[in-house]
Amino acid sequence: MKNEKPVILVTNDDGITAPGIRSLMHVMKELGHVVVVAPDSPQSGMGHAVTIAKPLRLDKVEVYKGFEMYQSSGTPVDCVKLAVNKVLHRKPDLCVSGINHGANSSINVIYSGTMSAAVEGAIEGIPSIGFSLCDYSQNADFSPCEPYVRSIVKAVLKNGLPKGSLLNVNFPKAPDFKGLKVCRQAVAKYEEEFDERIDPHGRKYYWMTGKFALYDKGEDTDEWALDNGYVSVVPVQFDMTAYNSIPFLNNIDFNVQTK
Repeated sequence: MKNEKPVILVTNDDGITAPGIRSLMHVMKELGHVVVVAPDSPQSGMGHAVTIAKPLRLDKVEVYKGFEMYQSSGTPVDCVKLAVNKVLHRKPDLCVSGINHGANSSINVIYSGTMSAAVEGAIEGIPSIGFSLCDYSQNADFSPCEPYVRSIVKAVLKNGLPKGSLLNVNFPKAPDFKGLKVCRQAVAKYEEEFDERIDPHGRKYYWMTGKFALYDKGEDTDEWALDNGYVSVVPVQFDMTAYNSIPFLNNIDFNVQTK
């Protein structure tokens, strides 16, 4: 029926009780029929991991009244797969992930469980968006994000997204925002260090530490937008082919000898 509300799948990587998902759920309730399938515990940094070596649990819960909610023992990607195959038995009209506690801009998109859940939605052909706030505090204020979430989701529901793409939306840590900018992903990486320690049994173990290194000075990047008080919107694709490298490789003689 044309008058039916769109079915919106809500998920995250911070866990089903995280404040960020609650904020996202309440905005989505204005726009469609909300179904929540999220991890039962924090899954940050899981990337696109799936569970294959142990069984998955999926339980209906009532963390917040008035919502259809399920928690899973699996990863964020598992949650999207379970939602499509075992909860909805169909593809939702939209998949939204977040709102994450902490940035998923630049290279973070590779490691992010939040974004990987949205990527999985896009792989399924579902218009998908990942939302993140650059504030790691459990007391983070998500209210400034909500008008932007509402507007972005309404626009995607109306216009759709190009095939094979999704949106990575990041909010700066600020009481209000200057506006929205469509950006490219900044060139950056983490420069890791490993703090070596000894456990009570005399065995070595390591804590990964390090710092975020931004190499990109462009003013069209997500990092520039966030540093200057803007909401960044980056179109992301799961086709990781480096198309610009194909002519280069075709000009190389690999000199394969089979005998």
